[in-house]
Amino acid sequence: MIWQEWENAKAGARAARDTRTRLNEVGSGSTSDHDLVVYQDDLGGVGHEAFVLHGELKKKGDIAGAGIDKEGSGSTMQAATALKSHHFTLGAELETTVEIWTSQVKHVLQACAHISNHLDYTRKRHSAEDAKIVADLRGRTGPLPVSELDKDFR
Repeated sequence: MIWQEWENAKAGARAARDTRTRLNEVGSGSTSDHDLVVYQDDLGGVGHEAFVLHGELKKKGDIAGAGIDKEGSGSTMQAATALKSHHFTLGAELETTVEIWTSQVKHVLQACAHISNHLDYTRKRHSAEDAKIVADLRGRTGPLPVSELDKDFR
């Protein structure tokens, strides 16, 4: 990369950093275009898609367990063993591929489960907080000091 391209890339990164949206901050002249808005339906949709992806990947992503024999080896590992027994280096590489694939599938499954569970938790938590705020504002839990009102509106 020539020097001018490097300088342009740095200037572009600097400009992007200076113009990004900052949460919990309202400046003069700000518009609603810069506000972060998330609807419960959006969270539910993302959580549902993560749940569906988890289920499909769990069923279809297991190459180690596909075509399992009575010893517990899947067809891919059986092929790797057969290739190794005939001194083909491809056998060891196939084993490594299955191990890495299995590891990566487990990571993606864990991420999908985390996303789904976290979004479900977030939805429930915000609903509970909203209900508490409504109850407090209606005076069901006694008079609300101004300092508490101020916390809810920050």
